[in-house]
Amino acid sequence: MMDELELLKKDWQKQGQKLPKLTYDELHAMIWKRSSSIVKWIFIISILEFALPQLLYLIPSAKEGMEVYERLGMKYLILAITVLQYSVVFYFIYQFYRRYREISVLDNAKELMHKIIRTRKTVKNYIIFALSFFLLSFLIIAVGILFSDGDSFLHVFKLEEKAVDMSTRQLKFVISGVMIAMGVVCTALLGLIYFLIYGLLLRKLGRNYSELKRLEV
Repeated sequence: MMDELELLKKDWQKQGQKLPKLTYDELHAMIWKRSSSIVKWIFIISILEFALPQLLYLIPSAKEGMEVYERLGMKYLILAITVLQYSVVFYFIYQFYRRYREISVLDNAKELMHKIIRTRKTVKNYIIFALSFFLLSFLIIAVGILFSDGDSFLHVFKLEEKAVDMSTRQLKFVISGVMIAMGVVCTALLGLIYFLIYGLLLRKLGRNYSELKRLEV
């Protein structure tokens, strides 16, 4: 058995000697191309993530959903939240574009490592903002329901106070609680999606950084 293992080991070593060995510059160029491609995909995905949900506004039911906020007296609050969200998302998309343009220029290993760190930090900040703002939106809507007009609240949710064994105030608390619970669950699901998509790309960038670090040793 030992003889067979030794023979296999020697055969592998002989094959390894025949394989072409990459130079430092070739390895560096390969890692740079991989990193540039990853950042490009981060930029593309961020655009798709922003653009695709906007198509929902073409659906009639989505327009009716906006009318609900108006009836609850939350029209301008939702408008302000939307403007703020779009502003920050556009900022991050621009930052991803900048990171892509920066990393597309071939630099030495040290500079490339620095750019990879900057890109990873930008993506992590974007994920933190997106998840926090998503959850905050649910909380704001829940609070808006609590302070909404009683008659408007009953009309929007198609409820009749006499038909249920609760007061309007109690109903508001129940629906607000459901809204918060939905926000937590939806934020967790969104976080899982981010982990699968952006997390995969960040792990690849992390491996590129490690390979560059070994090259510099």
